Formats: sequence, structure tokens, C-alpha cells
Amino acid sequence: MPLPADLALRLRRYGWLAGLPLLALAWGGATLLAAPGIAARIEAEGMGVARTTQDSGGEPWLRVAAQGRDLVARGEAPGEAERDAVLGRLAALPGLRRVVSEVGLIEAVSPFAWAAERTDRAVVITGSRPAEIGRHALEVQIAAALPELSLDDAARAARGAPPDFAAAAAFAAARLGKLGRGGRVSVTDTVISASGEAVDVAAYDALRSAFAEPPRGFSMGRVEILPPSVADFQFAVERVSGGGIVLTGYTVSEAARSEIRKQAEELAEGAFVDDRTRTARGLPRGVEPKALVSAMLKLVGLVQRGRVGFAEGRVSVSGDALDGQAVGEVEALLRAELPAGVAAGTVDLTVKPLSPYQVAIRREAELVSVSGHLADAEMRARVMAAVRPRFFRERIVDRTRLGAGAPADLAAALEAAVPVLATLASGEIAVADRALSLSGTSLYRESAARAGDALRRGLPPGWSAKVAVEPRDPPPRKSPESCRDGFEAASSRVSLRFEAGSLALTSAMYPTLDAAAALARACPGLRITVAGHADPPGAKPVKPAEPAEAKPEPPKDEKPATSKAAKSAPKPAPKKPAKPEPAPEPAPEEVARARAQVIAEYLLQAGAGMDQVSIAEEPPGERRTILLALKP
Repeated sequence: MPLPADLALRLRRYGWLAGLPLLALAWGGATLLAAPGIAARIEAEGMGVARTTQDSGGEPWLRVAAQGRDLVARGEAPGEAERDAVLGRLAALPGLRRVVSEVGLIEAVSPFAWAAERTDRAVVITGSRPAEIGRHALEVQIAAALPELSLDDAARAARGAPPDFAAAAAFAAARLGKLGRGGRVSVTDTVISASGEAVDVAAYDALRSAFAEPPRGFSMGRVEILPPSVADFQFAVERVSGGGIVLTGYTVSEAARSEIRKQAEELAEGAFVDDRTRTARGLPRGVEPKALVSAMLKLVGLVQRGRVGFAEGRVSVSGDALDGQAVGEVEALLRAELPAGVAAGTVDLTVKPLSPYQVAIRREAELVSVSGHLADAEMRARVMAAVRPRFFRERIVDRTRLGAGAPADLAAALEAAVPVLATLASGEIAVADRALSLSGTSLYRESAARAGDALRRGLPPGWSAKVAVEPRDPPPRKSPESCRDGFEAASSRVSLRFEAGSLALTSAMYPTLDAAAALARACPGLRITVAGHADPPGAKPVKPAEPAEAKPEPPKDEKPATSKAAKSAPKPAPKKPAKPEPAPEPAPEEVARARAQVIAEYLLQAGAGMDQVSIAEEPPGERRTILLALKP
């Protein structure tokens, strides 16, 4: 049946519209199929243009990438003319819709800054790179230091880089391999900086060592490397044979590690300290690290040989106790001294006899310390009574403890050794059972030589002595002529005169006597004779101290009266005790010799040799001053 006339007319007028969707579909398909080929062609032609651009390093400074029919141009052109020329050549490429220019110009920058930051599996580089070094050449050096990470290099070429910048950048980038995500290194002019968290304890130690030696011509700036976090944070202090201290486990920071070592050295009292600790995080939250270490070191002080360890929030003690009372003291410290958040662990201490029985007295610059064991409080009082008068200028610290097993004559041996120690500039008395050793330095050569004899004479029978005393400085040696000239100059400085009736040295005498002693130390062949002087007639005589007056005692054969008659008998008047006969005044020769002896003793104490000083036997005559003379 034929169509109506109006319908047929409309079909003839608008029927061609039905083909438009098919046409659009065909055009779109052709475009999609042809677009990759067009983009690839445009990019290839753009790269051909890029290859014609070269920087001072011989690499193209232009980089291009196609985005459809658009071409994105990046890089840093040497100048505006070169940039405009290249963009014009790109714009003339056939089939190109437009050029998106991100091309900059090479400029001098100051400060010259370069940075690299680590992400999960890549390193993002920003800032400036030296224009004289090709991008690819710099990337090769950096990639060699980071073999497991890819590079995302967004640095721009610039002028103003310091010499050897590439080596510094590679050095800094190599450290990123030991930092976690977010780790960052930078080079600003000649200063290298770093921040981030180390991936593990070994990496942290390696970073500290590496940053201690930056490349030549560069220095380290701000370095903020966090130690790694560990799940099993432990710390231990062990006292070994000989009194040495071994530190193991972790410390919360390098500053804390240094402070712990310092405290351990004080605890060791001259023995070695072996620090094997490493820095890490992971100490339970709320635990005060300083308080924990302080408590543990106190506990180690009560251990002769053993270990104090912190693990899983507890402090435990094991080994040989210092003495019998130490076990109770350890338990008391665990109850009272541990910081909040730390519990008392196990105590496994053995009490052994003190062998050897030891005590020490050490003299330092401004301190005298007494440590070790003494038998009882009475022995401690005897020892301290011997120490205090000899060292009244120094601070005296008593660290002794009481313990059984001391030699019976230990106090007597120490009383004999303390005066010898007092003659030394610094030194130590060390007792082990019945063996005593004296070591140290003396101000003078002669006093060092006399120390051994003085010590051996005073020790009780059955004791052995070992002496190692050296003079602090070797005495200078002078020629005989200069020794004689120096003595004449020293002895003529001032007249050495005692006050009438006195044997005490005056302040005016010391400079001359000290100069004479110094010459004796420097001139072993010098021989000095000392002649004293008497007082002028009528002067107050030099008298020895008078003995105390004694009360008269009744005759032994008389008994005190006890009868009434005796009691009622009148008492005789008390008799005044007869005055003692006055002691005869010493002869002038005796006074002169006594004064010469005082001078000679001072010279010997100041370092002159026993064979260098003698007393003249000649009578004083009219002499009123001390005479110091050289033997022919």
C-alpha cells in the first residue's frame, strides 16, 4: 500500500539525518585509531628538534612530550633567543595543534639549593642543578648511590653551584637508602643537611659515621636523624672481674649515652668501661630514662661481680653481692628507687667471703676518697682520724663499707701509709689482704725516692709493700757554673734571721729557702752547709716547753687520819709547793745548731737530697744570721 503523500514528503526532506549517528561513529573511530599515531609522530618530530639543542654538558636542554596533538616542551634554555627559536620550530611541525611551553631560562641563583626526598619506592629531586652538568649525567651519579629506588627529577638547571656539587649531591642521596619514608637530604651551597628516621639500628650507626666525614669542601649543617624504634628495648650494666663495667642494650639518645658512660666511669673508679650500647627508641611510655639508669647504677654499686638488667618493664639483679649487707640494700633499692612504670624483677645474689680483702685511699687534686671494706666502726674511726689531719685542704669522701675478714693490723698499716701518701701530689694506697701498694706522683725527685723507705719502715710485720712513685716533672739540669752563680744570687737576696727566742721560720725566709731547694733539685752535685746563729746578749732566751706541774703526793707509809681526835686536831697551814728550779739557758752553740737544723729540714722537705744538706759544726761567734754556704 503506497505511503501517504505527506509522510513520503517528510521522508524525502529529513531522511538524511538518520545517517548522521553512523557518520559520527565512523569519524570517532577513525580519530581514535589515528590519534596515537599522530601523537607518536608529533613527539618523534619534537624530539628531533630537541636533539639539536645541547647544553654545556653536551646533553639536550629541551625535553618534549606529546599529549594528543599538543606538544609539551620543558627545560631551561640558555637564553630568550634560543627559547623563542626552538618554540617556533616546534610550532611549525605538521599536524600539531599547539605547543604548551614550560621552558625556563638558566639563571644564577643564590643560595644554590638542591634537595632529595624519599617516598615509598622513589626519590623526588627538587631545587636547582648545575647548568654545566647534564641532567642525565647527574642522575647517573645519584642513581648509582640509590640502586633500589627510582628517580623523579624535577630540578631545574641554574648557575652558581659550588665546585664538586655532583659528588656532594651523590653523597647526600646515598644516605636516603638508610632513611624511611619522608627522609630528606639537601645541599645548600656547601652545607649538607639531613632529616628523617633511620630504618634500623645499623642504619642509624652508619648514618652517624657517614655524616661525621662529609665530602671535601663541604660541611654538615642541621642533621636531625631519629633513631629507629625497637620492640624489645633493653638495657644492662654488668660488673666484671677487676671492677670493669660493661654496658649493653639501648639508650634513648646520644646525649643520654654519653652521660651514662660518664656515670659508669665514676662507678668503675679507674677500671675500664666497655660501652656496647646502641641508640634506639622504644622505652615504654612514661618511664623516665635518667631515673632508670640512676637506679640501675646504684644497684651495680652493690654487686661485686654480676648484672643489673632492664627488660620487659622490669629490673633484675644477679651475681655476687658486694658483702653480706648488700642483699638487703638491693631489695630496698628495688622497692624505693625504681621510677614509675618500672617493676622490680628477680634478685639472685650470692654472698661470698671477701677475697681479697680490699681497701683504697686515693688522693686527687681536691679530693681524697676512702673506699673498700673495713672491719667495724672502730677501725673506720681510726682510719679517718689518720686521714683528716693530713688532708685538711681537700674534700674527704668516705665510701667504705663494713665487712668481716679484715687483717687484724689493717688499721695500723693504713695509719703508716697515710703520712707517706700526704707527701705526694697525687696517688693511691691500695690494700689487698696483707699486701699494700703505693702509687702516684711526687712534686720532688728526692721525696719520691724516700717514699718507699718511709712506707716500709712503718708497716706492721708480715706486710709486703710495693711502691711506684715518680716525680711529676723531671728536674732540669744545670751546669756547675750556673748552679754556683744561682746559689750565690739566691743566698744574697735577704738575710735569714730568726726572731729572738724563736725557732720558727719567718715569711721573709721562704723565698730564699725555696730558691736554694730548687737549685738543689736542678744541681745534683750541689752541697750546702747551714750554719745557725745565736741571739744578741740580753735577748729572750730560747726555752724548751716546761713540763706540767705535778701535785705533791703524801708519803706512802702515812695513812690518812680517821679518829675523832685526828679530825678535831687543828689542821696545819698548807705548804706552798716549792717552785721548780729554772732550767738553765741553752748555750749559744745549742741555739745556733737548733736553728740550722730547722733550715736543713725545710730544704729536705722542699726536695733537696739527703746528701746535699749538712749542718756546720763551727761556733756561731758574733754571727746574727743564718749562713748558707757551698762546700768546696
